[in-house]
Amino acid sequence: MNLLGLHHITLICSNARRTIDFYTHVLGFKLVKKTVNFDDPSAYHLYFGNETATPGTLLTFFEWRDLSKGHWGIGTTHHAALIVDSDEAQLKWKRWLQDHGVKVSGPYDRSYFKSIYFTDPDGMILEIATRGPGWAVDEARDAVGTTFIPPPEQFLRDRRDESAIATSSWPEPVGEITPDMGVKGLHHITAVASDIEETSKFYTEVLGLKIVKRTANYDDPSAPHYYFGVGDGAPGDVVTYFGYAPGKIQRGRIGTGMTHNFAFGVQDDDEQIAWRERLLSSGVEVTPVMDRRYFRSVYFWDPDGHMLEISTTGPGFMVDEELEKLGTHLCLPPWLEPEREAIESNLMPLDGR
Repeated sequence: MNLLGLHHITLICSNARRTIDFYTHVLGFKLVKKTVNFDDPSAYHLYFGNETATPGTLLTFFEWRDLSKGHWGIGTTHHAALIVDSDEAQLKWKRWLQDHGVKVSGPYDRSYFKSIYFTDPDGMILEIATRGPGWAVDEARDAVGTTFIPPPEQFLRDRRDESAIATSSWPEPVGEITPDMGVKGLHHITAVASDIEETSKFYTEVLGLKIVKRTANYDDPSAPHYYFGVGDGAPGDVVTYFGYAPGKIQRGRIGTGMTHNFAFGVQDDDEQIAWRERLLSSGVEVTPVMDRRYFRSVYFWDPDGHMLEISTTGPGFMVDEELEKLGTHLCLPPWLEPEREAIESNLMPLDGR
């Protein structure tokens, strides 16, 4: 039984057309599937990823136009981070985003990687993080996560030179998203817990992840910040949590500009069933296996009620479209195909996409 790292993250948007424009034209993702929420066919479900829709590169969106705006807090995701390979690529992204009217903060040194932050059109907090230098910069490689490592003082919010950071960018306009800037997929997902030790037991004892770093939130050192990794915790295999006691911050609210759930990947159906049985035997409520056409999923919840998912890697996104045509037409699963006319009449046109 092996989790394969992050499979996808599902977010909520208020305008599918605007979301497609931002994630394809500004962030350079490919729209790899245009379908509907199988549990609510009145809503679009959009999938963005790399050219081959590889698990770990996938961001998906439900469009719920009438849903109120959400906010982060206990029981929700705080932000999602994307991978780039180098500091230079990150600075190019900062310049590219700013030249496209996106407000960017950073780069900030997080010791284990560097980060820039911005928001999508609905207010979802996004991060672009470098791949390294990694967890062993302040602990022996075979002992990462065993000791609490306080943030270096010079990297704390009230010690940083914000004016110098604000002016740190690529010196020339970036005319296009070049290959060296390529986003390699999800770097990590950061959520919020009310009891960091209870959450640690859940991730280590139930899900089998390893604590790869115990530190504090560099922007609020009163809050512990734990990193949990699949295997050695390479980028793409990491979930992190800020710890905030109830009463210090409010519970989060799911809405537009927020995460609905995020998923870990497994190789096949047998492993997924084994994980479902393991979760049930640990006292965790789990849904039956659900057919999502491109993969199968079970859903469960962390100790604070954040919805998580375990998804299979297959059958993949080419079951109903050829590779060259991914994302070019509205795909429906066989059980919804008889309702196509009614479904399409309720959806906002996407300018031929």
